Amino acid sequence: MKTAPAGGGFAAEQHPVLDTARTVLEIEAQAISGLIRRLDAHFVRAVELIMSRRGRVIVSGIGKSGHIARKIASTFASTGTPAYFVHPAEASHGDLGMVARDDVFIALSNSGESAEILALVPLLKRQGAKLIAMTGNAASTLAQEADAHLYSGAEKEACPLNLAPTASTTAALALGDALAVALMSAKGFTEDDFAAAHPGGALGRRLLTHVRDVMRTGASTPRIGHEATLMDGMLEMSRGRMGMTAVLDGAGRVVGVFTDGDLRRSIERGTDMRSTRMDEVMTRNPRTIGPDRLAAEAVEIMERNKVNQLLVVDEHQQLVGALNMHDLFRGKVI
Repeated sequence: MKTAPAGGGFAAEQHPVLDTARTVLEIEAQAISGLIRRLDAHFVRAVELIMSRRGRVIVSGIGKSGHIARKIASTFASTGTPAYFVHPAEASHGDLGMVARDDVFIALSNSGESAEILALVPLLKRQGAKLIAMTGNAASTLAQEADAHLYSGAEKEACPLNLAPTASTTAALALGDALAVALMSAKGFTEDDFAAAHPGGALGRRLLTHVRDVMRTGASTPRIGHEATLMDGMLEMSRGRMGMTAVLDGAGRVVGVFTDGDLRRSIERGTDMRSTRMDEVMTRNPRTIGPDRLAAEAVEIMERNKVNQLLVVDEHQQLVGALNMHDLFRGKVI
């Protein structure tokens, strides 16, 4: 058994393992590319079938096709098309009772002749469900019995023996993604819809968390009047521990912000801290955001403007809170 040279790996461009890997990727890429020119009215028919039915989508397959079917069902469910996986063997022993007249059954079989899948066809027809077949053989029994047939095969497998399902399963997976995304687009599925289906993950937090959920409020938000002295502003900024303080007019509206940077510049100029007013040294027209905006938008504003804090104001420019990058980290928005 050969081992890698000490202190490094195999010669990057010459090792036969890399040649094999590149060949596999090329074959699988070609399999996916080959599906593009094969897309036709049957794909449109499949989308229309699913869109027109009031029920759910059931996806099924045996062996490697079963693994792909599970992933396709999961992708459908997370992109706005209610779907679940049913094992064909279990379906023959009672699980087919989950299939109703208004459902669409998507059957995966590269050969189109899988006995376990074909055994379900007459039962599905009797139920009144619609059948979409994904196969690598348009002349197969399954393809001929389907209401819509989607070619998902490959000219050859990436396996050097041309036996192990490799390129064909990759092609089927990609076609399933194409179908799910086409449905997603046709239904007008939005980011909020996506987040609602993923509430427990980081994606859900990023898409569903609003500024009001992570901002500081009340006494936690440093603020000072515009007529206060620079000294008072510095003390308030220190108390708030946000590296800034909001500057308000007599009605509580935000008229500026005073930051660590403003303080440094004031010191460099030799500004008298006891006689200089905040409205003489503050930054006017500061970046603000509303409490009902998504926290992800706050991140974008901060990054685009190269600031670490944002004041949160209502529609009347009244200060309602503040947040900084630490608040967004703590809220797991970033």
